[in-house]
Amino acid sequence: MGAALAQALNAQGEVRRIDAANGKITVKHGPIANLELPAMTLVFKVADPAMLNDVKPGDNVRFAAEKINGQYTITAIKK
Repeated sequence: MGAALAQALNAQGEVRRIDAANGKITVKHGPIANLELPAMTLVFKVADPAMLNDVKPGDNVRFAAEKINGQYTITAIKK
């Protein structure tokens, strides 16, 4: 993982559920500073549904999330 990607993946958590049909993922995460979110379990939309092919429930992940069109959206994810 390159330094730029590692820095962009500013949140971490555990995948709880994947809803591939709707392009969503549920993650139990720590605080996400750029979104001013405390630690919680939250359903995120994914920017690219193909990202869901690389993770499964129980995986510990690092990810980048943004608020896009009013929805919390994961823009990058890595195990």
